[in-house]
Amino acid sequence: MDKKTWVIIGVLVVAFLGLVGVSIAQNSAQQVEVAQVFEASEDNGGFGEMIEGDPNAPVKIYEYGDYQCDACAPMNPYINEIVEEYDGKVAVVFRTMILSYHQNGTAAASAALAAAKQGYWKEYKDLLYTNQNDWFYSDATQRQKQFEDYLKQVSDGKGDMEQFLADMGSSEVSKKISFDADLARKQKVSFTPSFYVEGEFVDQRDKTRDDFLNELRAKIDEKLAEKGVEK
Repeated sequence: MDKKTWVIIGVLVVAFLGLVGVSIAQNSAQQVEVAQVFEASEDNGGFGEMIEGDPNAPVKIYEYGDYQCDACAPMNPYINEIVEEYDGKVAVVFRTMILSYHQNGTAAASAALAAAKQGYWKEYKDLLYTNQNDWFYSDATQRQKQFEDYLKQVSDGKGDMEQFLADMGSSEVSKKISFDADLARKQKVSFTPSFYVEGEFVDQRDKTRDDFLNELRAKIDEKLAEKGVEK
């Protein structure tokens, strides 16, 4: 090949490497963007994050879940156990990613956020998962009564039902659900539940539950060690 041809090839190679570099940088920026705790703002309806455990824990697990997901419900108690096991060193940042074919997923997320407004999110989340089979196929009227009953249970009858109903249908709740969905898209989440330890994906597919949980613990231990925190 003549000199001109080599110059053209060289330019194309440089351009290609530049595009690869930009792509890597964009992916890195995307990871940093979603692997953080978002404070309450107008964008998320004034909710901030739903956090289980100490918000100041050095390691965060970012969980993308759907309350109607029948794989999320059985995993929930084991994730609760991990938070307790690490005792202030690990917290779970829970974000909803509602699957389109779950007819009660949005209503359940709205109820959980309405309960969160009154300080009962964790308890309500656990109750939704524990009783998932009861409301999974409920129609709108039946499920609403069930969700109201759950507020009574988690609040020991002290919850403000009128406020709960108003919050369920509020624009603030809708914004929070949309905000979480947008983060899931940016993270390229394709199924629920999905778990990211400090932004690093821990895949549970094609693994036993115990193997996945051991891998999750190993990743937590790695991140704690990186931060100089003893297990």
